[in-house]
Amino acid sequence: MLVTTTPNIEGKKIIKYIGLVNGEAIIGANIIKDFLSTVRDVVGGRSGAYEQALREAKAIAIREMMDQAQRLGANAVIGVDIDLETIGSSSSMLMVSANGTAVCYE
Repeated sequence: MLVTTTPNIEGKKIIKYIGLVNGEAIIGANIIKDFLSTVRDVVGGRSGAYEQALREAKAIAIREMMDQAQRLGANAVIGVDIDLETIGSSSSMLMVSANGTAVCYE
């Protein structure tokens, strides 16, 4: 499955636009609170554990999006956008979402 942020696939012809596909992953409250306190404690530093958790959430969201596209008969997803959003009344969770357009190309 080809996944790209561009609106087309260079050198390939899109023969069918199937529609919007998406995937989400949510990271719970504890990681956010720990992350914020780590940022306060280590100004300018990086936290490998939190970066890894965000990478994993992004990978899950992209994988879910690709699975949905495959179930719909697509062989690519174009125009992919990845967003991070806080959810909940106290912003206690972080959601990573991946959205794109499922297509068939030849």
